[in-house]
Amino acid sequence: MSDIDEMELDDERIAEPERTFDSGSKGKKLSKANLPVSAGDTLPWVEKYRPDTLDDVSGHEDILQTINRFVATNRLPHLLFYGPPGTGKTSTILALARHIYGAHNIRQQVLELNASDDRGIEVVREQIKTFASTKQIFGGVAGKKDGLGAFKLIILDEADAMTSAAQNALRRIMEKYTANTRFCIIANYTHKLNAALLSRCTRFRFSPLPLAALRKRVDHVIAAESVLMTDPARDALLKLSRGDMRRSLNVLQACHASTTPIDSRGHPDPTAQRETITETHIYECIAAPHPEDVSLIVETLLRCDVTTALRTIVEVKRRKGLALADLLACLGEELAVLEVPAQTRVVWMEGLAEVEWRVGNRRLTLDVEEGGWVGEVLGLGIRRGVGTMALGLWECWLKEV
Repeated sequence: MSDIDEMELDDERIAEPERTFDSGSKGKKLSKANLPVSAGDTLPWVEKYRPDTLDDVSGHEDILQTINRFVATNRLPHLLFYGPPGTGKTSTILALARHIYGAHNIRQQVLELNASDDRGIEVVREQIKTFASTKQIFGGVAGKKDGLGAFKLIILDEADAMTSAAQNALRRIMEKYTANTRFCIIANYTHKLNAALLSRCTRFRFSPLPLAALRKRVDHVIAAESVLMTDPARDALLKLSRGDMRRSLNVLQACHASTTPIDSRGHPDPTAQRETITETHIYECIAAPHPEDVSLIVETLLRCDVTTALRTIVEVKRRKGLALADLLACLGEELAVLEVPAQTRVVWMEGLAEVEWRVGNRRLTLDVEEGGWVGEVLGLGIRRGVGTMALGLWECWLKEV
């Protein structure tokens, strides 16, 4: 066989059909609203277990009731969803879009853009204006007789990253094409949005999810994926998530993947027994200080001298690979629950606030040159608080005598 024939065979073997998620035109981005079922096994759990209906959305029952009332009366306004990440803003509007248009018509009726990428005025003038200006020929969606299908829906995720010029252009489009288009603006911070843009929307604030809502969804994923997990590990996951559903599912998936058994060739072994996820796995995955380490630091600060306290902090920080800001945050939470007089608590919080401010602004670390100062502020601040507490107890004892 000649070299040319060999080269042709190699080319045929290497060339494979390109796999795409979207059957539309080239350059069209993959939307969360139209992910294919075949990609479910390789999707992150955040997308795989994203709620399909409004009934599946966890938490924020008051917001869901108001939205359902808008849908029932066919009076859906422009919407503004804002709040911390992972609280269900995008999941709520996608579930609403499926409820209004159905799964088969959502591609034609919904335009979803992430304003972190598509943030310029060109996107507003071209994609958004073109989509909003067109109207359905038959005035609705097949099989939908509630009148809501006559409106198109434009979802602008992370809209607080849009430029000022883009926001100014968007407000005019919202007014001009209200007859056939509704907008849903999703943002983390409303102060980054134009005031004129805010006045055109009905606002809904998504607060951090309550513990019960997090637990319900996490338990569902644990059962669906057959995750082996202890109860203390689940409680630690819910606590460290701080109301962020996305964070809880990402950490759960990461811990589940880390416990996958590996064979001699380095491939996952499905026949072997998985390791049970413990509380230590959760804290190591998030890189958060373990409660035992925080208690050790607090006890050292209260009972030992400044040098010993500094060595303890440095040892815990280096051994666990922790950030000083995380240690300070957990230290403040630990000191806040101790039953001490108000004056003592104020002295402690002043010392921690001083260190945290300098760490955030001057990037201080626990190095040799700067560690002495940090340890001095922490140690002397805590010791001064102990002295204030002892003085207060002495005064109370004198009054009783």
